[in-house]
Amino acid sequence: MPANKNVIIAQSGGPSPVINNTLRGIIETCQMYPDTFSTLYASVSGIEGLLQEHLLNLSLQPEEEIKLLRTTPASGAIGTCRYRLKNDQKKDFQRLIDVFQAHQVGYFFYIGGNDSMTTALKIDQLTKERNIDLVVVGAAKTINNDMGDSEFKLIDHTPGYGSVARYWSYVVQNADQENRGMRGSDPVLVLQVMGRRIGFLPAAARLADPKREMPLQIYMPESGFSLEEITDNVNDELNRRGRCLVVVSEGLDVGDVGQAKDSFGRTIFGSSSLTAEQIIVNHLNRSGIKAKGLARGQVAGTDQRDTMIYASTVDLDEAYKLGQNCVLIALEQGTGSMSTILRRPGVIYNVDYTHVPLALVANSEREFPRSWITPNRIDVTDDFYRYARPLIGEDWPSVPTINGLQRFSRLEPKMAEKKLPAYFPQAWAN
Repeated sequence: MPANKNVIIAQSGGPSPVINNTLRGIIETCQMYPDTFSTLYASVSGIEGLLQEHLLNLSLQPEEEIKLLRTTPASGAIGTCRYRLKNDQKKDFQRLIDVFQAHQVGYFFYIGGNDSMTTALKIDQLTKERNIDLVVVGAAKTINNDMGDSEFKLIDHTPGYGSVARYWSYVVQNADQENRGMRGSDPVLVLQVMGRRIGFLPAAARLADPKREMPLQIYMPESGFSLEEITDNVNDELNRRGRCLVVVSEGLDVGDVGQAKDSFGRTIFGSSSLTAEQIIVNHLNRSGIKAKGLARGQVAGTDQRDTMIYASTVDLDEAYKLGQNCVLIALEQGTGSMSTILRRPGVIYNVDYTHVPLALVANSEREFPRSWITPNRIDVTDDFYRYARPLIGEDWPSVPTINGLQRFSRLEPKMAEKKLPAYFPQAWAN
């Protein structure tokens, strides 16, 4: 065990509805081992907060506020970031070491996705090279479900995906009612879903209609349709049913959307000048759809990942246990691993919590299985349905309210005393 017993927990990347329950799982499990883990800190705004020595003392927080992290969505509790640690940013790496040592940190837990695990791996490698006693453990998180391998042997699914899949199963159900009633004037409704390059999120629309009773078409990034082909597909559906629901990934290649990039070079479609939905709706209306009325669209934004009322109770429980598992990994396995979920075989849904080396998941990006895409490329198979259905759970989450408003966790601003000179992160100058 490290001689230093203090803990830092941080988050990185886009949040999820259940990310704070992973945070809670780490906190509460560390508190079960007071002889091993001393003061618990959260790095406010991920690696950026760590570089700036912005450390929130979690050990001084009221128990009630920690409990409320279960049903507090997104990353408002301790913040997140999209800060890229490049190999040539030597000053940043030295600063991280200085902060860890100044605050006697022996354990670092990093909650995040593909890029976050790369950051965790770099920190782990650096401390090993310098013979610094620091246990680094990652906690899997991404709503896109694109971490790991396409054989699902490293991770079956990531916390966050089940809740956003549930969100879309409900949104599509409601949109079908809208489209059914407004077919005389709005026969086509185009819904845009998050998902840069991988189709797990748009595929979740099928969960709303397992018997395929809706006039539903799903366009994933893997679909590869031109605007003309999309128009033909929609018109075919209009001829059959008189209306059409189109679910489209934000990353579907329909032309230039004026892409904005983050520090990792990934497209941020919510910051681009156009959307796939806008382009498709405009093209359908210019081309002339084969029905009375017009196509209209709806673009969901960050509400997909910050709306607690749609969260899956299965996802909430798994996010918590994955956080608990992080602590057990630190105790039993040591440094250099990520907490992961693997599904047990069989028709009854059950999972195991285990670990994989950070090196295997860092910057990983699995593909949506081609075998789960139907031959017409505008739907997914029953195999996908059987995979995703257990993840959305059965019941609504119980979210506490006061005066009709949701009661989220309010962590008190009890910050650790800064022990180092002020620092300006290197990437901010670029």
